[in-house]
Amino acid sequence: MPKKKNKTSPQKQKVQEKKTQLLELADGFCQRYLDSDYQELCQKMILKLSRKRTVPFLSGRIEIWAASIIQALGQVNFLFDKSFEPFVSVATLNKYFGTTQSTVTNKARELRRILKMDYFNTEFATQRMLRENPLHNLVMVNGFMLTVDRLPPELQKIIHETGIREFELIQIDEEH
Repeated sequence: MPKKKNKTSPQKQKVQEKKTQLLELADGFCQRYLDSDYQELCQKMILKLSRKRTVPFLSGRIEIWAASIIQALGQVNFLFDKSFEPFVSVATLNKYFGTTQSTVTNKARELRRILKMDYFNTEFATQRMLRENPLHNLVMVNGFMLTVDRLPPELQKIIHETGIREFELIQIDEEH
């Protein structure tokens, strides 16, 4: 019996093509204006988005998606704050990709929602943000904010491995 040829579906092929285009665009911007940290985060974000059931970047201009990915990362890592390094302006980002601020801002908001990106989520944080952001050392335990170092080592390990920042602990009374 002849073997079946492993053909890639048209949908998967389209995802692969768009993903490759996005990676090239984001890499180009990161190499010109940012650093390897942002480049790696862009790649990670693009790969994660490409595995979604509904891949968001299949429709619309690919330049808008590239700018939106960088803006979403930049918003949670203070890229647009002049006191941080690297710094890039929103105008520079949009000029590079030939996009408009309102469109890119809306897409970036959508991406942050899809990937649950915020200041507390460390999955898409730059190394500088991980080192310097005092919020990254806080966790919520039973509704109280604590620093990670105040927790037992086994919980610290879970936090560092998973990025989970909210716990509900149940105290077991050993007498009963």
